[in-house]
Amino acid sequence: MKIFNSSLLMILLISIFACNSNSSNADSVEAVDGQHKANVKEVLQANAYTYLLVEESSDKFWIACTKQDFSIGQTVYFMEGLPMENFESKDLNKTFDLVYFINQISLEPIPVTQADMTAPHGMVKEAVKKAVQVEKAEGGITLGDLFANPEKYKGQTVTIRGEVVKYNEAIMGKNWIHIQDGTGNENAFDLTLTTSAVVKVGDIVTFKGTINLNKDFGAGYVYEVIMEESELVSK
Repeated sequence: MKIFNSSLLMILLISIFACNSNSSNADSVEAVDGQHKANVKEVLQANAYTYLLVEESSDKFWIACTKQDFSIGQTVYFMEGLPMENFESKDLNKTFDLVYFINQISLEPIPVTQADMTAPHGMVKEAVKKAVQVEKAEGGITLGDLFANPEKYKGQTVTIRGEVVKYNEAIMGKNWIHIQDGTGNENAFDLTLTTSAVVKVGDIVTFKGTINLNKDFGAGYVYEVIMEESELVSK
């Protein structure tokens, strides 16, 4: 495979990806450069993801995006993806030697205006502040405390309680969770954490984990603040 940058680091986020089937009139908009055009050869549907075996310029390879409908024989357009080697889909009971997780995919050429709105995980759209009010965990801190002085907590193990507002399971062997507690400011109120715990959106959870800053997973996947290796204390 030569169409993708092999130096891109593998991640989840997938979490976390915003995979959109955008439709546009190719005659009236400028198509973004660097997108790929391929023919669908096989479709596998899992619980949360759709896996497509596609062919582009005689090369066949697997891509994946959030679950949606595709048919064999369709032509799809997509932007560069993140490679994941030996990726196991437990839903399908299948291990892919290599699969590219796609950030944006469409049945028509992707216009520049739509491609510009697409960003990697951790930067995908802007988080929406929910109307939640969660009491601080005993002995813990609030998200407002964390975001007000992140350097103070860098490398520290902290306890935080919040409401799950987003949950992506089994990406790179981890579950990726976004929580909010009603604190913070308009620019910093949503925390991403990684864990092996299973939760669902709407759960009030307490996690204990290590705070890291400016975590760069490559290809623009940067988290200014993230809690890693988090353990579920209660829910």
